[in-house]
Amino acid sequence: MEMLSEKAAVYSQETEVTKTTAERNQDIAYGLSNNLSRLLREFSRDFERRIWHGLAARGYPDVRPSHSAVFANLGMGAVRVTGLAERAQVTQQAMGKMLKELERMGYVARDIDSGDKRAKEIKLTERGIKLAQDCLQVLQEVEADYAAKVGADELNALEEQLRSVVDKLALDYLPESWANTEDG
Repeated sequence: MEMLSEKAAVYSQETEVTKTTAERNQDIAYGLSNNLSRLLREFSRDFERRIWHGLAARGYPDVRPSHSAVFANLGMGAVRVTGLAERAQVTQQAMGKMLKELERMGYVARDIDSGDKRAKEIKLTERGIKLAQDCLQVLQEVEADYAAKVGADELNALEEQLRSVVDKLALDYLPESWANTEDG
């Protein structure tokens, strides 16, 4: 096995010597643009584009992709601005700006935290809850469209594999209030 690796390395070095600069640059560009990160990003962009188009069609043209930083991290109960900003990996100032906009649009409310009068807690309004419900329906429609194109088994296997990888890498991607949804 080690012998094959050595031969492959020698072949690779010899091949690199015979390649032109343009060919090497093309190989580099291909490697940088055709990898797991890029595949995940392109799939995510397509998925999100379909979600936003579906929401706009349901009467939410004012909701923008940047707002997902709030909705994807809000969880099921009230949360503070600092917690939202930390989960979304944005500054408190950026989160505050998004929250003001969403509050003005009627999707979230900011109230004084009962545990700390200096802090504000964020929660969905009735309009925000309706948006979340409609978003779940659009999400199901998008997933059904993907399943029709690639097969439900393949789509489910992809999701299971991604969840497994996220779990093994100990990625902290869900709000705390969503962590034990199977328990209760």
